[in-house]
Amino acid sequence: MSLKAKITEDMKSAMKAGDKDRLKVVRLIMAAIKQVEVDKRIELDDAAVLSVLDKMVKQRRDSVEQFQKGGREDLANIELAEIDVLDNYLPEQLSEAELETMIDEAISSTGAESIRDMGKVMGQIKSRAAGRADMGVVGAKVKARLG
Repeated sequence: MSLKAKITEDMKSAMKAGDKDRLKVVRLIMAAIKQVEVDKRIELDDAAVLSVLDKMVKQRRDSVEQFQKGGREDLANIELAEIDVLDNYLPEQLSEAELETMIDEAISSTGAESIRDMGKVMGQIKSRAAGRADMGVVGAKVKARLG
């Protein structure tokens, strides 16, 4: 079953169960997927759906940070609950050791020697770690390793 079909099924089950909070988030996911499909005039595959979900999680993490700075824990808690629902659809995150190994492999396979080769390394890591690691963190680690 594709990820998009699983999300649709979860929306139906949330409706039947009367789980309004979960239903709200699943509907937001479906709306974001449809928006990208309409804008690009394509049917999204699992990798593209993961990209949409990853973007949604990142937006919510930024919101949580801003709400906490502003002293609005109530709004931060709502965003954290939405992140929990979104995390159900994302693959398991890479451990620190797995991420370090992946970076080492990418550097050695591309023959990267300096910061100018960062694009090659990131391109290789991005395809393998899509949805499983925060690319901002990965970029910082690669930059430190090459710098």
